[in-house]
Amino acid sequence: TSSAILFAIIASNPPPFVVLDEIDAALDENNSQKIAVILGELGNTSQFIVITHNRAMMRQAKTIYGVSMTDESISKIISVKIVGIVDKDKVI
Repeated sequence: TSSAILFAIIASNPPPFVVLDEIDAALDENNSQKIAVILGELGNTSQFIVITHNRAMMRQAKTIYGVSMTDESISKIISVKIVGIVDKDKVI
């Protein structure tokens, strides 16, 4: 319910960017996919920064940033820019 209210506010008065932290944590894969589609549609008017571990949300992303730790306990930022059309698990 709170997600629906948030998305309605964003749709009626789009901000320049939105940060969402684990918005899909309590959802199953099917509902996460529905939220990802909604974010994709709202992404035409606002930029979204989404913190997630969910594959369905990551499939919708245009760019993915990850943080990895090396053997020396040093954090390393990894960036992947998605190019092409994503069809299920294949990049065309």
